Amino acid sequence: MASPVVATFSIVACDLDAGEWGVAVQSKFLAVGSVVPWAEPHVGAVATQSYANPRYGPDGLALLREGLSAEEVVERLTAADEGRDHRQLGIVDGQGRTATFTGTGCNPWAGGRTGEGYAAQGNILVSQATVDGLAVTFEHSEGRPLVLRLLDCLDAAQTAGGDKRGQQSASVLVVRKDGGYGSLSDVLVDLRVDDHDQPLAELRRLYKLHDELFGSTPADEWIEVTPGMTADLTERLARLGFEGDLADTLPRWAGNANLEERVDGVERIDPVVLEALRGA
Repeated sequence: MASPVVATFSIVACDLDAGEWGVAVQSKFLAVGSVVPWAEPHVGAVATQSYANPRYGPDGLALLREGLSAEEVVERLTAADEGRDHRQLGIVDGQGRTATFTGTGCNPWAGGRTGEGYAAQGNILVSQATVDGLAVTFEHSEGRPLVLRLLDCLDAAQTAGGDKRGQQSASVLVVRKDGGYGSLSDVLVDLRVDDHDQPLAELRRLYKLHDELFGSTPADEWIEVTPGMTADLTERLARLGFEGDLADTLPRWAGNANLEERVDGVERIDPVVLEALRGA
């Protein structure tokens, strides 16, 4: 094969109750997140790897959009591809049905397994334990947010051995209808570590930052802004160069700090915003 091998391990999965679909991947390959993961809410998710055929991503989602099952999409894509023996593919469809494919020409150890709502696969791995780590971790983490389940799966797979050649890049992609920035995007999380000695640790750091900026705190945990707190916040904002009424200065400061998604009036305040302002 002329194309570079995307030796990697990945998991495609969904949380039907939350309406979320996602892909997580790690590899000894530069910017693996630019090749492997594809997802669309209520349609499905695709991971294409080994001697990856990037067309499996958009073409696979198009077939899923037509109503084909994950298994039917795998069959359709690989049947039309002369390089199928060197491909690896994982799919979860809009109904949570899953399928995984490993061509006979993939470098060992290579294989995959499926379960309810997920497909896990990998190639050039230390052993099957890597894929088992993905699968078992997902199966035992029901009830947690999908993105955290996927990150846990990557960590477990790496602990079990991971890519035989080592680590370089990782990514996590999770989609939900109108779940992205300003409810104007379907991309809930799209984080990539393109080249790093410890890509999974770095991916965790990026997710923590992402959650701080774009996550949400349950409404019952927001803090009532008392008159005394109003005066304190107004003074703090003035010291930062934002003078005026709190109703004007707080959202302006939050916008500068990229925390605007966590501000909703000034009667109550998200504790994340309060901590960030006090820290500033």
